[in-house]
Amino acid sequence: MENCQENANVLKEGLEKTGRFNIVSKDKGVPLVAFSLKDHSVHNEFEISDMLRRFGWIVPAYTMPADAQHITVLRVVIREDFSRTLADRLVNDIGKVLHELDTLPAKVTAKTELCEEKGIENKTDLSVQRKIADDWKKFVANKKKSNGVC
Repeated sequence: MENCQENANVLKEGLEKTGRFNIVSKDKGVPLVAFSLKDHSVHNEFEISDMLRRFGWIVPAYTMPADAQHITVLRVVIREDFSRTLADRLVNDIGKVLHELDTLPAKVTAKTELCEEKGIENKTDLSVQRKIADDWKKFVANKKKSNGVC
């Protein structure tokens, strides 16, 4: 367990050196590192999680429960087979992902600009899901009326 905690500290220190993350996990208890971006204006934790998969890492991104949904974190649980070499490699791969994200346009900004250009109202995910569900219900209702066959 001591080795796991040491490797968690190596990962934590490597992330702090990038200057781009807030460490939100505590040093006591389960050896894990939970961290979030300091600046969410361009990219988010879900993009980092997605891009890390290309390097073979599964680093889940989570939103916090009720009353803290605005907070998103990435979480790495340090297991017995997670060596210091792997911790260094993960920090290096996160650095590559950050560099690549810096060269890409921001998804949030790009989506907002596209909506403004086309005169489309920028809807929330929930309102889009409701619209899809309503349209689907209408489609199914019309299908039942016209065919009479399942």
